[in-house]
Amino acid sequence: MNWSLSFEPLITWPLLAVVLVPLLLALAGLWFRQRGAIFRLAALIALAAALLNPVFLDEEREPLKSIVAVVVDRSQSQDIGDRTKQTDAALAGLQQRLGRFKQFDVRVVEAGKAEAADERTETRLFSSLENAFRDVPPSRIGGAIMITDGEVHDAPSGTPDFNAPLHALITGNEHERDRRIRFENAPRFGLVGKPLDMTYRVIATNNDTGPVDVRVSVNGEQVSVEHANIGQAMPLQVTIPSAGRNIVELAINHEPGELTDTNNRAIALIDGIRENLRVLLVSGEPHAGERTWRNLLKSDASVDLVHFTILRPPEKQDGTPINELSLIAFPTRELFVEKIKDFDLIIFDRYQHRDVLPILYYDYISEYVEKGGALLIAAGPEYAGESSIARTPLMSALPAMPTGEVIDKAFYPRLTDTGQRHPVTRGLDGSATEPPHWSRWFRTIGVENPEGEVVMKGADNRPLLLLDRKGEGRVGMLLSDQGWLWARGFEGGGPHVQLYRRIAHWLMKEPELEEERLTADGRGMVLEIRRQTMSDDPGPAQVITPSGKALIVRLEKSDPGVFLGRVETSEIGLYQVGNGDLTALAHVGPVNAPEFTDVVSTENRLKPPAEATGGSVRRLAPASPLGNLTSTVMLPSIVPVRSSGAASGNDWIGLRTTDDSVLKAVSRVPLFGGFLGLGLLLLAMGSMWYREGR
Repeated sequence: MNWSLSFEPLITWPLLAVVLVPLLLALAGLWFRQRGAIFRLAALIALAAALLNPVFLDEEREPLKSIVAVVVDRSQSQDIGDRTKQTDAALAGLQQRLGRFKQFDVRVVEAGKAEAADERTETRLFSSLENAFRDVPPSRIGGAIMITDGEVHDAPSGTPDFNAPLHALITGNEHERDRRIRFENAPRFGLVGKPLDMTYRVIATNNDTGPVDVRVSVNGEQVSVEHANIGQAMPLQVTIPSAGRNIVELAINHEPGELTDTNNRAIALIDGIRENLRVLLVSGEPHAGERTWRNLLKSDASVDLVHFTILRPPEKQDGTPINELSLIAFPTRELFVEKIKDFDLIIFDRYQHRDVLPILYYDYISEYVEKGGALLIAAGPEYAGESSIARTPLMSALPAMPTGEVIDKAFYPRLTDTGQRHPVTRGLDGSATEPPHWSRWFRTIGVENPEGEVVMKGADNRPLLLLDRKGEGRVGMLLSDQGWLWARGFEGGGPHVQLYRRIAHWLMKEPELEEERLTADGRGMVLEIRRQTMSDDPGPAQVITPSGKALIVRLEKSDPGVFLGRVETSEIGLYQVGNGDLTALAHVGPVNAPEFTDVVSTENRLKPPAEATGGSVRRLAPASPLGNLTSTVMLPSIVPVRSSGAASGNDWIGLRTTDDSVLKAVSRVPLFGGFLGLGLLLLAMGSMWYREGR
């Protein structure tokens, strides 16, 4: 029972003050010893008490429970050794002991288990603890108990946000041993074919200083074995082999007695960037679209362009002095003999043979293509004429010979069945409709017996765009000079930038534009596979997990020439993916995850916040003589304490109780209510009247 006195005035306080003014006069009369002052004062006091209406309240309250959070670390480092068994045993013991106390409401929170899309895989116990107490008033927080190996990545350096004891029960053993390797400096990008400087460090829990062998692999192939001193930053130089994603892996051997070999590998993902591609553009016959190729290549930051325009053929005689014909002489020998290997692509834009280039130089260009170079012929009517470059030794590198026809006829450039799958023309903006959503062209150059792949067709379904391989090089042929209509916006224009850029980069062997390509990537804990092919069905992909387990992943058609597959995984590391003759590597899971940077159990990270709240940090299992993990746990006793008392001892931990309660019911007992109050008031007034009447 909780008794209290309350006043519920029958009139407002201002009126009550006016009514009680005579009470002050009665007090003054009592001070001056006037006759009957006592009776007058008693009557006025009775009147005041009646107007104040005093009430005794009897409150029925239900005490509230203190909220206690038990945060269980379920991160991947807890799977090492017998830590999971220790955790489960400690949780069961705590639930049993806390269940004996009716004043505690226990909330069990499992934290540290990363979601599939979480690439950090950090152990974030304090954020989970904050969520557990989000709906709890500070006065009702009794404390928190964490069951963890101590590797907590969001531990505050000072006092946590709640004012209650924090206790940490540490799994594992204090004599654990482990070695790990990590990158100290790993650039995100590197130039293809150029050495890249990196640094790494091997770390051990003991005082060993090395040396240790470090295996260096690039894209799954071991390239060297380095010798490192433990604890020292070691230099490393690797050569990036290809454009796009490259995986550099460092690995050390597993030592007996180590906790895990998961952190004996370190991964660096490096995007290979090709140096600026050098393109030689030779423009011949002046035409309306002469600057289309130039403007496109000049706007591409990855291209260094060398452009020469043949404005005056040698047979033209107009008396112009030779020193005024051009700013500089056309350096044919330097370009096509001495430095031809320096170019990644040569473009002849409506060029015809007019003795500007010696006939032997065309043979050099064919040899350049055979040895890995790239050649693009942007053809016009001159390709079908008597001076066509097809009538030179260059013919051995060309994918099609002219028939001599020039078809001046309006047509919509269309993709062939091959073109719909080819990465150069696949998904070209405007190609999905019929007719295509771009403008018409009006000229096609006729060719016969085309080689390679016809990816676009022109008037009367004649070949319009040819892509071919010659030896180690590549050749492209665009059999129309009308692409400038798209650039000028005629009839709405067309995707000339997209098309021209893809053609140029395919010729220069851009990996993303390869017809047959297999790539894989890790999205969280999901392995995604992408197969680019010209076939109708590439078949399933074969996957080898980091532990050596083989998987078969079915590839589903996504777009013409593109097949996708995905599989959810539970292992972190490098996956080998194969399909036909193609292979790919992918790293699934976090790269050098914080969860595995240090797996040795520790008390140090949780000591500052625990001691700041009056809590404690202690190990669940005693250290064994051999330093082995054991699933046996020693739980401290649990003691309810007041907010001002100590919250921990040698073999016990304290949790605070709360004084908060919930009001269930209230009983009212008016003191001046009913006949009792009326009688007392009449008695006081009658006594005063009697005394005043004498």
